[in-house]
Amino acid sequence: MTPDEAGQKLTQGQLEALRNLERKHAGGDVDWIRISDALSLTELGLALRNREGWVITPAGLQVLDALAPDGPPRADPDAPVPIR
Repeated sequence: MTPDEAGQKLTQGQLEALRNLERKHAGGDVDWIRISDALSLTELGLALRNREGWVITPAGLQVLDALAPDGPPRADPDAPVPIR
């Protein structure tokens, strides 16, 4: 499944959770996300869970890039995911 196809299949809750995780990845303040949305993102390979909570994966960043190709540049999808 391409990043564009994955983005088109996300529910509104999953998309909001993914955007929230992107803000967290960039060091911003974030809201809580629904566990069911985070678990589905994990099953799709777009997020993962570590000791500090949910984090976006490079594939998750690529999905957001595919959804907004003309928007501002996003975080590098190959950058290591920080552990906070």
